[in-house]
Amino acid sequence: MNKQQRFFHLHLISDATGETLLAAGRAVSAQYKDARAIEHIYPLVRTEKQLLKVLEEIDEAPGIVLYTVIDKTLAGLIDERCAAMGLPCVSVLEPVLTVFQSYLGQPAGRRVGAQHVLDADYFRRIDALNFTMDHDDGQMLDSISEADVILIGISRTSKTPTSFYLANRGIKTANVPIVHGVPIPQSVVEAEKPLIVGLVATAERISHVRQNRILGTSVGYDGQSYVDRGVIAQELVHARQICARHGWPVIDVSRRSIEETAAAIVALRGKPR
Repeated sequence: MNKQQRFFHLHLISDATGETLLAAGRAVSAQYKDARAIEHIYPLVRTEKQLLKVLEEIDEAPGIVLYTVIDKTLAGLIDERCAAMGLPCVSVLEPVLTVFQSYLGQPAGRRVGAQHVLDADYFRRIDALNFTMDHDDGQMLDSISEADVILIGISRTSKTPTSFYLANRGIKTANVPIVHGVPIPQSVVEAEKPLIVGLVATAERISHVRQNRILGTSVGYDGQSYVDRGVIAQELVHARQICARHGWPVIDVSRRSIEETAAAIVALRGKPR
């Protein structure tokens, strides 16, 4: 690709929701700092008529084509048309299916959208999401002991987004803010079932995030102490002391993505407490 080109078209064709493709496409695109993908997502493509319309749109904006289409006839049509247009085309799932087939000794069932069936795992995730919504930011403390994970930390340590990421994996997660001078709720201290994890970050990072947070606040709001790095450093010391006192593990999220933080928490769940 020409190094001067800063934008390119990325076409994502899926016979389901397209989540798998979107994640794969963005993971690879992120490796190219000087090129930005213009994403075209085509979900629920399950008939030849639908696919032909998609291929027409691709012809009008040529680019890279990624697809997750189980039907072999439709997949073959995508490969054929992309070859005719001279466009790179990759079936994201096919290499993985081949490995599974080789190891398991049997072909895949090739069921469209099989990962989205309404099974027990699906309803477990929905239950976890509902629980997490109800127990966000220190709410409903009377039932917090029913959580699988409780995240604690001072303001702007990514407690809420991490909670919802975990909930989407079926892990009931509550989060409780640590406020200097305010004791941790007794219901949290006495909770025996949940894994309790403290989230911290550098004072510089938290100050930067908080500065963006207060941009939309009302006139007259005094946010000086809220973003002051010295004050934040004291808050962090207080948070670490609380975790040390109770033997709760601490994760520094300064250079971690939400996904990485969640993975670290999942790993902690597997360790004896």
